[in-house]
Amino acid sequence: QVQLVESGGGSVQPGGTLRLSCAASGSIFSINAMGWYHQAPGKERELVATITSGGSANYADSVKGRFTISMDNAKNTVYLQMNSLKPEDTAVYYCYVTITYYAMKYWGKGTLVTVSS
Repeated sequence: QVQLVESGGGSVQPGGTLRLSCAASGSIFSINAMGWYHQAPGKERELVATITSGGSANYADSVKGRFTISMDNAKNTVYLQMNSLKPEDTAVYYCYVTITYYAMKYWGKGTLVTVSS
């Protein structure tokens, strides 16, 4: 059993900053990757950023240069530093983890990010 707990969501003004955290716990022997998806109202869920346990990161084009993903391997925790937030970043952000040797993703419950004036 793997559980993910997200935190750090909230409401900010355009140009503001948030830092999301997601801690994984349970039956974890080795993490392959962790990352974040988001889903805005009326739109499909899409990948925001992902990072492997070795530190290789990838980002959606919409967040490149503004968001930074990182991982603390010792704590099984992934972070998403979100700078220069835009209204179009408003969405529910979902954390995931992929365990080595398993193809499926384990998901968090989501945390809401709202960017508005």
